[in-house]
Amino acid sequence: MADYNTIRAGQAGVRTAQIDEGLRAHMNKVYGTMSVGMLITGLAAWAISGLAVTDVPTAAQIGADKYLTGLGQAIYASPLKWVIMFAPLIMVFAFGAVINKLSAAAAQIYFYGFATLMGLSLSSIFLVFTGISIVQTFLITAIAFAGLSLWGYTTKKDISGWGSFLIMGLIGLIVASIVNIFLASPAVMFAISIIGVLIFAGLTAYDTQKIKTDYIQHAQSMDSEWLAKSAIMGALNLYLDFINLFMFLLQFLGNRE
Repeated sequence: MADYNTIRAGQAGVRTAQIDEGLRAHMNKVYGTMSVGMLITGLAAWAISGLAVTDVPTAAQIGADKYLTGLGQAIYASPLKWVIMFAPLIMVFAFGAVINKLSAAAAQIYFYGFATLMGLSLSSIFLVFTGISIVQTFLITAIAFAGLSLWGYTTKKDISGWGSFLIMGLIGLIVASIVNIFLASPAVMFAISIIGVLIFAGLTAYDTQKIKTDYIQHAQSMDSEWLAKSAIMGALNLYLDFINLFMFLLQFLGNRE
């Protein structure tokens, strides 16, 4: 009996070690995919922001020393801006519906395409805020995100109960943001930004723990295709947490042109 128990304990230890090793590889895949998406977004935003120039060509003036090229006008000063603004939102909702029908490779390409469109959508921040303040806010966001995600991964506390509360807060935040488009109230915008930072800080920790627990719960029955798709979906969730945290912090920390 003692030998049998020793064998069982040894087998359990092997399974635990395999799960731990697999979890580390899974999280590396999640963070790696997210990082590539962030890089694509940053490059796309920077490239499109180059449509604003500081000399005086035959272009539309948008600031004291800044002008839009012809292509810039087509993007920023036409109905096309609404397409660029809402296309990423449509892709996010569509992604959840089609991911089961896509291969892992196709899902990854879809994510990178989404990241590119998000970069086009965010490029307007270079017209509003100074480059230095954008970089500073990005670094602050990166530090905060890393700390929150690390806490979500390492904490022994079960924070799964945060999910419904955070989602309800997010829905309220979206409704308030839409209403404030028409009100254009600085006070409401300030309150939205504060609440937005708190919600996405919580979602960063929550989503990280959920990625970890989902992997552990499916560790015995998962296949490589599920694993790859799960990593991409996790990368998408953390990517959205980072982007939104950055945008809300930029409202506080960004210096406007």
